[in-house]
Amino acid sequence: MIKIPFLDIKEQYQSIKEEVLIKIEEVCESAAFSNGPYVHSFEENYAKYCGVKYAIALNSGTSALHLSMIALGISEGDEVIIPANTFIATAWAPSYVGAKPIFVDCKPMTWQIDPIAIEKNITERTKAIIGVHLYGQPFDVDLVRKIADKYNLFLVEDAAQAHGAKYNNKAVGSFGDLACFSFYPGKNLGTYGEGGCITTNNEKYDCHIRSLLNHGSHKKYYHEEIGYNMRMGGIEGAVLDIKLKYLDNWNDKRKKIAKIYQNGIKNSKIQLQKQPEFSDSVYHLFVITSKDRAKLIKYLTNNDIIPGIHYPIPCHLQKAFQTHGHLKGDFPITEDLSNCCLSLPMYPELQNSKIKKVIKMLNQY
Repeated sequence: MIKIPFLDIKEQYQSIKEEVLIKIEEVCESAAFSNGPYVHSFEENYAKYCGVKYAIALNSGTSALHLSMIALGISEGDEVIIPANTFIATAWAPSYVGAKPIFVDCKPMTWQIDPIAIEKNITERTKAIIGVHLYGQPFDVDLVRKIADKYNLFLVEDAAQAHGAKYNNKAVGSFGDLACFSFYPGKNLGTYGEGGCITTNNEKYDCHIRSLLNHGSHKKYYHEEIGYNMRMGGIEGAVLDIKLKYLDNWNDKRKKIAKIYQNGIKNSKIQLQKQPEFSDSVYHLFVITSKDRAKLIKYLTNNDIIPGIHYPIPCHLQKAFQTHGHLKGDFPITEDLSNCCLSLPMYPELQNSKIKKVIKMLNQY
């Protein structure tokens, strides 16, 4: 039997293989391997795509989050509020600069950061909020922005999973003081290797971050501050520039697949993520929940369907953050999700016959 994988990026590569290989050869012939014209071209095009003035390409989404903290002046003793229900890289950002990530629970239906929980956890040390557009679905930007403005806090968008997603018909990546994207290969817009980006409308942040990622330097051998080596490679930039042209089409295919799942899954043992009216998700992941996840995984696997899990251990219960003193039960909605969530196969090239099989198996479970 042919297995239905959770993700297949090889098929997408085949569809653009010739274009990609020609461009990679061009990069190699010009020896523009680090930063350079291919990266700059992508930055310009991605800024236009997101509707912002600046897009700063670098080596990963994790680095983007890290440098966003430095650019905002967040440092030791500060606090940054983040959702407990997110990938660990969100929590690394304040940790890298000596600040403390303050975890808060998510809302029960959308699984996004809870604005009420945010406001309850603001202290005199709070400097910023990182909202996560989880699974490709925007969080409630207006409510979170209102809180940030009320307490004079920075707002950072973690848009690592949300390339092309929209909040009230406006592209994510354009709402926060800074927004951070990942171009890990499996993302909706993924490169061949590693990559990330920060978007902003603030010229000061753009200038500072470009220095930080290049050894604290704007001019070769002149270092104005302690910097990092976080440049994007030329091949990664060239690949992203090609794939950006196809992103909307690929996202539309994801949305169609998601709609088929939403209309087709009719099993009371399975719950779906609620999609608010303000949200135009790009479905980086299609996540369901089931109280007997282990049995469901075994059942699907036995039927040649390979699901994924995002994320089995919440940030606040990770060993890396054990010194924060959190216990099981501190964030019940997040913890329930970690025990029950399951990611279905989702990628633009997923064939209708395979989608229908996934739905059939779920409804028969």
